[in-house]
Amino acid sequence: MKIENQIRAFAGTFILLSLVMAHFHSPNWYYFTAFVGVNLLQSAFTKFCPLETILCKIQKKS
Repeated sequence: MKIENQIRAFAGTFILLSLVMAHFHSPNWYYFTAFVGVNLLQSAFTKFCPLETILCKIQKKS
């Protein structure tokens, strides 16, 4: 799987998971949802994504 697709899968999973946690546990999980959204937005403009750096390092070790 390409790194771009892995990033989208991680982001989508984290957003859905945080929405479920906010619904069943605490509304404070919406802050995590906002964090993921802001990180996606800033990476679209700056072309820097921390998850991409981590995934590249993991794939180079394999």
